[in-house]
This record gives sequence, structure tokens and C-alpha cells, in this order.
Amino acid sequence: MLKGLRIQLLGPVQLCAGDRPVPIGGPGVRGLLALLALQPNRIVALDDLIDALWNHDPPPTARTIVHGNVSQLRRVLRSAGTPEARIDTAAPGYRLTVDPMLVDVHRARALFERAEAAPLVERASLLREAWALWQGPELGGVPESVRAPELADLRIAVHGARVDADLALGRHEELIAELTTIVRAEPRRERTVGQLMRALYHSGRRADALEVYREAARAASEKLGLDLGPDLRALHAHVLNDDLAPVVSGIDVSRVVPRQLPPAVPLAGRSADLAWLDEVAPVGVITGPPGIGKSALVVSWAHGAVPRFPDGVLFAALRGFEAPVPVAEVLAQFLLGLGVPADEVPEPEGERLALYRSLTGGRRILVVLDDARSADQVRPLLPPGPDSVAVVTSRARLDGLTVSHGARVRALEPLARRDSVRLLADVAGGAFEEYHSQVAGLCGDLPLALRIAGARLAAGPAWTVPDFVAELASERTRLAALDVDDAGVRAALDVSVRGLPAEAGAMFRAVGAFPGPAVGPFVAAALGGVPVVEARRRLRVLAAHHLLTESAPEVFTRHELVRLYARELAGSSSLRPAVRYYQAAADVARRRLLRIVDPLDFSSVEVPVPALSGFDDALAWFVAEWPNLLAVLEGAAAAGLHDDVWRLARVAHTYRVVRPRWDEWQRLVALGLAAAEACGDARARFWMLISRCAMFLTFDLGADALADASAALAIAADEGSRTCAMIHLGCALNSCGRHDEAVECLMRAASAAGTDELRGQALANCAEAEKARGRYAEAIAHQLSSLEIDRRLGDDSYVVVSLNNLAESYLGLGDDGAAWKHASAAVELASLRGFLLQEAVGRLTLGRLSRRDGDLAGARLQVGLAAELHSRVSPRPPAEVLTEMAELGLPAAPARGDEG
Repeated sequence: MLKGLRIQLLGPVQLCAGDRPVPIGGPGVRGLLALLALQPNRIVALDDLIDALWNHDPPPTARTIVHGNVSQLRRVLRSAGTPEARIDTAAPGYRLTVDPMLVDVHRARALFERAEAAPLVERASLLREAWALWQGPELGGVPESVRAPELADLRIAVHGARVDADLALGRHEELIAELTTIVRAEPRRERTVGQLMRALYHSGRRADALEVYREAARAASEKLGLDLGPDLRALHAHVLNDDLAPVVSGIDVSRVVPRQLPPAVPLAGRSADLAWLDEVAPVGVITGPPGIGKSALVVSWAHGAVPRFPDGVLFAALRGFEAPVPVAEVLAQFLLGLGVPADEVPEPEGERLALYRSLTGGRRILVVLDDARSADQVRPLLPPGPDSVAVVTSRARLDGLTVSHGARVRALEPLARRDSVRLLADVAGGAFEEYHSQVAGLCGDLPLALRIAGARLAAGPAWTVPDFVAELASERTRLAALDVDDAGVRAALDVSVRGLPAEAGAMFRAVGAFPGPAVGPFVAAALGGVPVVEARRRLRVLAAHHLLTESAPEVFTRHELVRLYARELAGSSSLRPAVRYYQAAADVARRRLLRIVDPLDFSSVEVPVPALSGFDDALAWFVAEWPNLLAVLEGAAAAGLHDDVWRLARVAHTYRVVRPRWDEWQRLVALGLAAAEACGDARARFWMLISRCAMFLTFDLGADALADASAALAIAADEGSRTCAMIHLGCALNSCGRHDEAVECLMRAASAAGTDELRGQALANCAEAEKARGRYAEAIAHQLSSLEIDRRLGDDSYVVVSLNNLAESYLGLGDDGAAWKHASAAVELASLRGFLLQEAVGRLTLGRLSRRDGDLAGARLQVGLAAELHSRVSPRPPAEVLTEMAELGLPAAPARGDEG
């Protein structure tokens, strides 16, 4: 990885290609690179960049300077041949798209986090690798206003952890010189002072260790008027008493040593989870959804950890989500295991607890508590001794144990696919290996499901296996295929859902009807008929019980088998509340994106919707909710809610006008048009024909657009609809090369338009047609009138179209200065708003102007960027872009179809 691109922030800020630093410019450019690299793959607002670079006191030309520095960095990245990184313009600023592991800060942080869960030797190696990334003071060579104090905190944390690991490995003498230098420079770093004392003590230099403490105490007293902290004072006492080495209490061999663990089952994978358990103390909680393998993991680990606990291992199945075992009963079981005769076990629970604590207080013992329901069920059973460890499994997070006992919590994830296949092979005895990968995927890599599937593969005759795989492949029968003697996946989920609070159980069933990949509080509120704040609370309760996962703020996802189970519980619950929510929310969002000409209005629908303050909020909502919206559309279509489907398709259509993408738009329009045909509503068919016509026009499919516009005009029911259809018909005629007819049709539409919105559209498209037949002066006149309307209505999406059309008309008229001015303004606005196709149009014009001026390098840059922008939304750039590319000697741009 490090042989390619590297971005260095831990030292002088620089870009490296291999081992070669790449010159990037002065402090301003370096500061910009640092600010973007600190947040890779995230948008950094232009205003935030300016504030950071000039400490909230920018010069008047700050925006121009930043734009120039961005261009400089882009040129550097291209010239260095580093395709691993690029700088994208993304409203409201810029985003550095790069693998975070190529930025030394994020690599150091990742190594530090990996080290926390690694065994000691590996931990030391990871921390040394992280520490080696520092090449000097952080963010060297940038303006003084650019600061990231968290980097100094990271440096201190990595160094301290690295030294702790080296001390644990016995590298005492090797550390003395390094730590001495730091302590002399920073005597208030108590952790480092303690590390130096340990290194000196274990190197046989006890007197020097005591002297280090005295110097630190003197510095704290004289400079701060404070005493040293309790940890350092305790360490001093141990050194003073010459007893710093750990004291291990002796083992009473006459005492019974309990070994209560149930048999272990084979594991596949889970190496990181096992390593985490190796390091946990004093309390660890393994949590996760039912069937994820919590008990199997902990029991398997505990068998291997027995030598670490010479005083025994206690185990209790608490059955917290079925019939919880009383604490008194578990205490009796533990006391018997510790050798207390049955007739001497006290009856009162308090006396049992006191005896249990007395017997375990001085021992090194492991207590495994399986399937706990709550922290209250666990607390009395925790061993009190400082050398003992308790490991708890639960379907809930048990946050209360973190508060009261400093418990560390680890949530299990489904197995990696290769481990799922290995587990299947282990259980199935190698039978029917050709099905293992497919079956693992259908089981969602859930260990319980994998063991059941493996058992069925092992037991079934060869001719029954294809039928079993077919059962798994069908969503209707998958859970039934994973049932075994009332102990299957459905039974495990039943236990979890029965254990939920009543309101959370109701919410689980309500969202079971939701077909989307992720559910949020607003749609959950609509489905559950509760306020948004209550829906949010209930969703988080479900997440705490691992029936949902909050994969991002207020974004809740489900394991595939949980989704199927929830759908069964939902039964015939209506999807209509979700449809109504998305109609209302999408209607709010589309009105922030574009001016609306259809009469659909969902403002009276009584569902809570997000507050979307402007274009950026609305666009972000559509990007996040698009997969859900399509899933709801398809679910509603399957349920026969045709009238709702076409309306939702129409309001969602606006997003694809602003962010055109052929496959997604085509899917949306097909659903809406099919629903319009099914409900037999002429108005529905009209508006869906208009939507499909707009899609065809966007992708230059004139003949198809002409057919739809003509059909729409034939069924238009009122003057506004007829005008709208005539505008689309004129655009289609123009796209087909019938420019004179287009102008006539569009001028009639402009005269008939009853609103500014329709008149502005008609004039803008009339300008397009006039431009196409070479009447540039007429085109400019129409376009200026349209631009005036666009600006008065405050619609940036139409403003940028008007600017591009003016630029092209001025180019045809031979007024290069006016063309450059309007094309530049169009590119700037389109880039700010993320209008990819309109930015491409403007850049093509700039490329043509550069070529006309003899600036071939500038022409290639602009035309290449236009082609790349087109490739993000359509399979192939339009003919005019391909022609310019060929004439400039540019290779064909790859199609990517990136979202948003």
C-alpha cells in the first residue's frame, strides 16, 4: 500500500508517490491538503476551509485563492500519476476521495485501535508501526491558523500504549534513554513518569526510580502547587517498599477447584473476538442478536483460558430472555461448586451472597454468565477479587454494567463468508461442498443458521439437497427451512421479541411491513402511529436488543433473517402509511430542488416529515432515502396500491431531473407508468408520460420523447396541462432536428402559459431551438427573458441551464468574452450545487473556447472533465462530447454511473 500514494500529516505536510515527495506548493496549498485529508471522503465546506486557513479573518479574495489551490492540488495529483486520490467538488465545498489508510493520521489511528484488541506481542508490533509514522511535529509547513490538537493527543496516546506494551514484554533497559528525555522536557506527563520509574526499577535501578519520582513531585509542587496523582503515588509506594512485582496469592490445594463449563463446540473464524476476550478484565460483555454465536464463542474461549484461572471456572446459564434463573439459585450452584456442603448452603439470598464473596474474594477465578437479561441480574454474581474475571453474554448491551463496573462490551457480527463456508463444511462433514457458498449467503452468515443448514446437508440423502437449497432460496420458506425441533432461527427470535418491552415489540411488528433496506424514525413514526421522538426511542431499544443495527445516525438496518421474521410478524399490515410518508416527504424535498408544475400537493397529509431547509438538505434526503423509496414503490405496486404508486413516482421524479441517472430513473418511471395504466386515471397517465418524456429528452432520445409528448398532449385535460405538454413536444421536436416546428410550438406555449414557471420553461426551450437553427440573437433574447424569470423565482437548476444556453448562443454569435463569462458562471453554480450534466455542458463550452484561443491543454482539460461528468450519470457521453474528444486526441471516458 505504501509504495503508491501517501499523504503525510504527522510531520511536514506533504504528498508522496512511493518514496518520492511530490512538490505541491506553499503553506496555503499544504494547509488545504491537510484540512481535506483530515476528513477523507467527507465534504468539507468552503466556508470552513476559509475560516481554518485565515483564522476567521479572510481576505476578500479568499474564495478565489481556495479555488486556485484546489486546481493546483488537482494538477499535482494528475501529474504525479496517483489515481488513488482525487478532489471532488461537492456542495457546499470539496471532498478528498482517497483510501483513509493512505493518510498517515488515519493509518496511525487504525493501527492504534487494532492494537487494543490484539495479543501482547502483536500489539507491541502494531504500536511500533504506528509510532514510526511520526516524522516530526504534526502539520508542519502549514499556516499557523490550521490546527488539529487531536493529533497531539493521538501522538501521546500511541506513545504511551507503545511503551506500556514494551514494558510488558520486558524491554526495560531499551526504554530508559527515550523516556528520560521526555520526562526532562515534560515532567508533568505522569503516565510517562510512571513508565520511566517501572523501566528503571525492573532494570535494577531502584534508587534512580525514586529520584525520578522526587523530581516530578518537586516540579508539580513548585509550578502548579499540586500533588502527584494517586496512581503515581501508589507506584512510588511499591517502589519504596521494593514490592512492585505483582503479588500472586497462593493456591489452597485442599479447596475444591470448580470446572463448570459445558462442552465446547468447534468455532470458525472469530480470531479477533478471541483476542479481545484474552485481554478483557474485570468484566467483559459479549453481545449480539440471537443465533450469532455468543455462547459458543465464550465457552470455547473459556476452555482455553482455564490455565489462567487456577482457582476455578464457574458457569451459569441465566436464561434471561426465557425463564430467568433467580440469583439465589445461581448463588447456590456456585457455592456447591466451590465445595460448600449442600447442608451448609444458607437459605437467605443475602447470606449466600456474603459467603460467595468471602470464598472468591482472594482467588483468581473466571465466572461465565450466559444469556443475561439485565445488569441487575448480573451484578450480584460478579467475583469481587481483583485477579478474577467475569464474562457475560447477552442479547442486550447491558450498558448498566459499563457504568457500575467498567465493563467492556463487544458486539458480535455475522461471520466472514470464508468462515461461514468453513463452519458449514465442519458441520456437514464435507458433504455437498458445491452448495456451501450459496447456502452460507442465504443463511446471512449467522452461525445458528449455518449449523442447522450444515446438519441438514449432513443428514439428507443426495436427492433431497436441491429441494432444501430451494427452500432456503425462497424468502417465503427460508425460516421454515431453518427450524429444527423448536430450536431454529425463528424460535431464537421468538425468545428475543417476547423479552422486549411492549412498546418496542409493537414497533418491531410495525416496521416489519417496511420493505426498505433501512428504516428511520420518521417512517417508523408513520408505521407505528407514534410521534417521531417516541419512534426514535423505540428503534434504539430494538437496537440495544440487536434486532436492529443503528449503522449510521438514525439509520437502522436489519439482518436478512430478522427482516424475514419481522415480515412474518407484520402479516397483512398495510404499507400505505409508509407510502403516504414518502409522498409527503418527497414532495417537500422536490420543492426545495426545483420549481414544480404539476398539481400534486401532499402538504395536507398528516404525517411528520423532516425539516428540509434548502436545496442541500433536500438532495441529501433523496440520496439517503432513494433505496427505501424504490423498495416502497415496488412493495406498494405488488400490493395493488396503484393510485399511490404513480403519485409517489411523480414526486420522486424531480430528484432524477436534478440528478439524472438512466437505470434508476427508468425503473422509477416504469413503476409509475404501469401504476397509472392499472388505475385507469387519464391524469395519472398524463403526468407519467410527461415524466418519461423528460427522461428521454435528458438522454437525447428524441423520437421516444416525441411519442410520449404527443400522447400526453392528446389527453391533456386543462390549459396548464396542455401548455406543459406543448413545452415537452417542442423540446422533442427540437431533439429530432425539426427546429422550425419546435420554435412555433414553444412560442405558442409561451403565449398560452398562465404562470411564470411555464412561461420561463417555454422561453428557455424556445431559445434552445432558435440556437439549433443558427438564430443566435433571437435565442439570446428568449434566454435572457427566461433567466430573468428563473432568478426571480430563485431556482438555481433553471438558472444554470439558462447560463449555459446563453454561453452557447454567444459562442455561435462569435462573442467569445460573453460566452466565457456565462459558461464560467454556469460551471461555478453547477459545481456548487452538484448539477453534473449542466457542469459538463458548461465545461464543454469552455473547452471549445479554449481550443478557439489555441489553448489546447486547457481545451483537453475542460472536455475531459465534461466527459467524466457525463460518464457518472449515463452509459456514454453525448455525440458532441465524443467529437470534441476525438478531435483533441482524448481517450474515451469510462462509464461509472456514480450516485449523486
